[in-house]
Amino acid sequence: MKRSTERILTTHAGSLARPPDLLEMILAKETGQPYDPEAFAERVHTAVSEVVGKQIDSGVDVVSDGEQGKPGFANYVGDRLSGIVTREGARPRVWRDREEFPEFQPPEAGTVNTRRLACTGPLGWKDKAAVQVDIDNFREALRGVQHTEAFIPAVSPGTLAQNVINDYYEDERTFLFAVADVMKEEYQAIVEAGFLLQIDSPDLAMGLNVQYPDKTLEEYREIIGVRVEALNHALSGIPREQVRHHICWGNAEAPHHRDVELKGIIDVLLRVNAGAIYVEGANPRHGHEWKVFRDVELPDNMLVIAGVIDTKTNIIEHPELVADRIENYASVVGRENVIAGTDCGFGTSADRTRVVPSISWAKLKSMAEGARLATERLWG
Repeated sequence: MKRSTERILTTHAGSLARPPDLLEMILAKETGQPYDPEAFAERVHTAVSEVVGKQIDSGVDVVSDGEQGKPGFANYVGDRLSGIVTREGARPRVWRDREEFPEFQPPEAGTVNTRRLACTGPLGWKDKAAVQVDIDNFREALRGVQHTEAFIPAVSPGTLAQNVINDYYEDERTFLFAVADVMKEEYQAIVEAGFLLQIDSPDLAMGLNVQYPDKTLEEYREIIGVRVEALNHALSGIPREQVRHHICWGNAEAPHHRDVELKGIIDVLLRVNAGAIYVEGANPRHGHEWKVFRDVELPDNMLVIAGVIDTKTNIIEHPELVADRIENYASVVGRENVIAGTDCGFGTSADRTRVVPSISWAKLKSMAEGARLATERLWG
């Protein structure tokens, strides 16, 4: 994993908006409507090339495939794994931060990523070739493109366990390690193809608000400790410098006042065998938490990818603000240990667009300009 040795590098959290015609195909596919599989595969192929080009034009250094062919950053496993079914009418999640404000109506739309999945049998692969399709599409899209590095995101065992109701395994620990044993094959395929692997673990930060609202901090730390253990099991044999670990408090415009604070879980998060920890830094509830790194010693050669762009608002951050956020992190971990990124993905669910796509590209351009400003100040 490259470092910001001469300038501040830029990246993002992986998912990006899909083109309208591809989105129509994804919705048809996910809702059981007729669609042309060959036309879908070809459109995903071209969409990956398009999204790579847009990232480069926006000034992004470390690019992804935009997760163009996935219905969502986590629920894509429903298409790839056996033992998982879609369950309509399942009890929705309880968001502790929203219970105190019954008049609050979250500005969300879309259904693809809100339908619950359930594990009803032993986990295995029914479409192991899908990750190779991702790899091949991305590799071709990068041919002849000047970029610094490239990564492919994959869901963590804990996030899968958070989103999939367990109706088969005897307890959560058994379920987590069963997930880890399956997902490690996808992780290894991505790394062996020469890409960085991004593990998406929003469960580790958002779980206290969403999944375990009745737990104390100490109880919650034990819960996510097991999830980190399962993730490290899945990452065994993969060089840590090829892994970036993304955690967040959920890509929802909501109160967030019941979120666990970073300082309460940072030591658990740093146990993950990754070369970079990727944290939110633009979310108004967590924008101050760069200060946590004043008192935390990073493991050797670990980078911090700092969210300096909010993915829940259509406000385009000023480059000066972006530069300030970057400099805050650089002041506590060193300029060479900071990469600028977005808090979360712009397209975490294919059919739920909180930020207008054209504005998302403008926000990325502002991030790149802010990184240039920060570079001038940090390197002189």
